[in-house]
Amino acid sequence: MDNLNSSNDFDTNVILSILKKIHIFANLDESLHKEIIKHIVLMYYPANYQIFKEGEIGDALYVVHKGKISIYHDPVSDSVLPEIVAELNDGEFFGEMSLISEAPHTASAKTIDESEVFVLNKENFQELLRTNPILAEKVSSIVVDRTEKNDKPNA
Repeated sequence: MDNLNSSNDFDTNVILSILKKIHIFANLDESLHKEIIKHIVLMYYPANYQIFKEGEIGDALYVVHKGKISIYHDPVSDSVLPEIVAELNDGEFFGEMSLISEAPHTASAKTIDESEVFVLNKENFQELLRTNPILAEKVSSIVVDRTEKNDKPNA
């Protein structure tokens, strides 16, 4: 796409504070956060750009740096409007389960405004896990805990 640009030149403190809010990274120490940040790219998307479609297999974590993103369910017919699930602003994130799961996206994502979005690609994340056993162990433990909580029936 001609309208897309990327950069690795950004203030790491911005993304560091956001990583601490993402459940699979929240309990990691700062050195591991910094390792993750080395693999993050800042993407520039034009307004109305389709980031991904519902049903596609996810391949990245996205963090809104500047702009607005619509998360929505695709309409079932041309006469029906999309069902908006959320509108995400600066500092909010989506797609994090794509880093650890092969499940398809349960909604679509599109920019509303021109946006700058931090992207952590699944391939880079998996390479990071392969080369950093401490990170792999911590992330695995978080995923197991989360899976167990999600699988428990409500009391």
